[in-house]
Amino acid sequence: MSSSTAPSKTPTSSAAPSPQPKKLKQNLDFSTLCIRQDLLDTIAKMGYEKPTPIQAAMIPLAIKRMDLVGQARTGTGKTAAFALPILQNIDFEKTILPQALVLVPTRELAVQVAGEFEKIAVSSTARIVLLYGGKPMRPQLNQLQRGASVIVGTPGRVLDHLQRRSFDPSGLRCVVLDEADRMLDIGFRPDIERILRQCPPRRQTLMLSATLPGPIKEIAKRYMYKPKLVNFSGTDISADTIDQYYLRVNSDMKFEVLMKLLEREQPTQAIIFCRTRLRTEWLYRKLLKAGVLQGVGTIHGDLSQSSRDQMMGGFRNGTINYLVATDVVGRGIDVSNISHIINFDIPEMSDDYVHRVGRT
Repeated sequence: MSSSTAPSKTPTSSAAPSPQPKKLKQNLDFSTLCIRQDLLDTIAKMGYEKPTPIQAAMIPLAIKRMDLVGQARTGTGKTAAFALPILQNIDFEKTILPQALVLVPTRELAVQVAGEFEKIAVSSTARIVLLYGGKPMRPQLNQLQRGASVIVGTPGRVLDHLQRRSFDPSGLRCVVLDEADRMLDIGFRPDIERILRQCPPRRQTLMLSATLPGPIKEIAKRYMYKPKLVNFSGTDISADTIDQYYLRVNSDMKFEVLMKLLEREQPTQAIIFCRTRLRTEWLYRKLLKAGVLQGVGTIHGDLSQSSRDQMMGGFRNGTINYLVATDVVGRGIDVSNISHIINFDIPEMSDDYVHRVGRT
């Protein structure tokens, strides 16, 4: 980041996120957000019409290289809110070192975010490299050696590459913590802090989170420079665009009621959430054995990465209609044809419930 575009960033002098006004001009479109014409042309072809509130608020500030904490409910277009400014600010004359790093909590979300970057960057020479566990290191090492403009990955695998010196973080201009609260929930805070300490102090940091618990604010205070809070989470935690129903069912009758529910509702596509990996695998095998449903799949942490990729690919292309899953697909996953979410087991945390139902 050149000295003409950013103040000196000393994390220890940072403040907690300061509030950002919510009021926006009406009838905004992407052409008013200081986005380059080639990117405007690309997103128009992708079907982007009007920016969502979080996009309209974040994009102009992020293009100015400000540190931002974006708080918004699921399904509000957060990926484009940071992908567009990153691609806008890339210096294509400096192609040796990575210029942006995006950290996400799950492998599935990493694949999705990298895919969105690739779509938006299709008319440029930006190289997007995807780093996550469960895959061999050698292909990732080869990609990094060929050069990367943007790295998208999970904290564990990114830290592994940093420790191997697979890439040099000294050229990073922007670091994004996507689904930051989820990353902390599943224990990634030590990895995240190790990664941030290896990134240049003069950098832009963007944090996207549905909630702002104490540990998130601590990270913002320690590693961000005067971050602005862009808050579009709303005061109502429930998703008001979703019809929600519940059934009181004895535990031993759950499966029978689930089958009758699926028969009655005939979902286009559905995710059936369970609380644990063992419970997920049990329900998946029971549905297969019943043999009355077409296209049943499962995703949970005990599956190999190739199996998870295969299941997620089948769900995206429609060959899998019913996906039995843990909360590993509870956040950020975007599949357009999901008509029903079924909570076979209620999650422990209310925030996880909100993210589950937000998949439809």
